[in-house]
Amino acid sequence: QVQVVESGGGSVQAGGSLRLSCAASVYTYSRSCMGWFRQAPGKEREGVATIYFGDGSTYYADSVKGRFTISRDNAKNTLYLQMNSLKPEDTAMYYCAATPYKAEEALMWYEYNYWGQGTQVTVSS
Repeated sequence: QVQVVESGGGSVQAGGSLRLSCAASVYTYSRSCMGWFRQAPGKEREGVATIYFGDGSTYYADSVKGRFTISRDNAKNTLYLQMNSLKPEDTAMYYCAATPYKAEEALMWYEYNYWGQGTQVTVSS
């Protein structure tokens, strides 16, 4: 069973930064995909940023391009999401997700098999 565990959420004022972390046992598969998704109350879950381990390709939602960066630390088997210039509209529950396969639609939640419990990010104006 793949375990996915997020950490690092919290509350911050607009313009601030947060870094989310995620550890998952699927990290050891070279063709894995991992990523970050978010869901605000009353809204659908949306892909924020994902990475394909096979070639390091990264994918970002248009709304976060230039502000968020997905990265990984192979030595620590950890995935990160650095979030800068946060806006109130970034407020949501953030989930880390993983799949041992290459996702054909990298930002679509249904491509991912394993999910963490979520971590809340709240940005105040």
